[in-house]
Amino acid sequence: MLQNLVKYPIIQAPMAGGASNPVLAAAVSNAGGLGFLAAGYKTAEDVRKEIVQTRQMTEKPFGVNVFVPSDESVDEGVLAEYRQKIEQEALKIETTIGEAYSDDDEWSQKIAVLKEEKVPVVSFTFGCPAEEVIRELQQAGSIVIVTVTNVEEAKIAQERGANAVCVQGIEAGGHRGSFKNETEEDYGLLVLIRLIQQEIDLPIIAAGGIMNGKDVAAVLTAGATAAQLGTAFLRCPESGASSVHKAALVDSRFEKTALTRAFSGRRARGLVNYFLTTYSAEAPAAYPHLHHMTKTMRKVAGQKNEPELMALWAGQGHRLAKELPAGEVVREIVQMANLKF
Repeated sequence: MLQNLVKYPIIQAPMAGGASNPVLAAAVSNAGGLGFLAAGYKTAEDVRKEIVQTRQMTEKPFGVNVFVPSDESVDEGVLAEYRQKIEQEALKIETTIGEAYSDDDEWSQKIAVLKEEKVPVVSFTFGCPAEEVIRELQQAGSIVIVTVTNVEEAKIAQERGANAVCVQGIEAGGHRGSFKNETEEDYGLLVLIRLIQQEIDLPIIAAGGIMNGKDVAAVLTAGATAAQLGTAFLRCPESGASSVHKAALVDSRFEKTALTRAFSGRRARGLVNYFLTTYSAEAPAAYPHLHHMTKTMRKVAGQKNEPELMALWAGQGHRLAKELPAGEVVREIVQMANLKF
């Protein structure tokens, strides 16, 4: 599978919100890993443009990640209560809270683009597509990966024909890839790899807290086929993360991470700041409603250098992230882990 595509078992995680851009994806792919674009929160045509841009910078394979839409119902009254609580924070930076609504993030249009563009690798988060969607992507030449956070999800991915699963441990930064937007039993990455290995025979890509070559060697020894790293690439000059976000990763004010629904309505791991601390207990399980409510506030906060109101997504190993070119990060991992595919 991936062995035939890339030189090293190193995957740059798709980080929605701007961090994963064509420049970063191309740099990782050119260094022998697998770069990834994040389709979440973008229009289908913007995704197509990024695919074209990436191909202009690399002839190597790369991937695109897509969010699977949810049909879970949400209590409008609860949303209104949350809006009332957080409006004061937006006013502090002279902006407003957006409308709460649900959408499918142009799901069908994005699937069409991926089939037309014949992207080498397509991965999914927040659910597993129907068997028909997976088969059509495979017929277009794509390897299909499904993000899972427990054994049940891994079994579903195998039943529907996925080529591999990306096993996400609780250490991971950003959103939990769970199929359902609910609190569940959480597993550390190494334990989860072993549990899933017992139940399915698909290749496993390990994700969560992996920051260097020693971490990569550990998950490969545990049985993973490849390692996926996100936070490790956040401080790279190629990363599209904001300068405020990059600085916060090494700021002594933000030493801890925690899971929260406060920013998006889905559990996600980020640096502990004022907004996370104040509103985590208040936030309902309502995605993407809360994402749409807070996105303008978060954007303006970044523009005004107010990290306390931003979603500073980061994994538990964020203090180990280095401000190095992405290719150098890959090379350091390869050297430390003595990697070959």
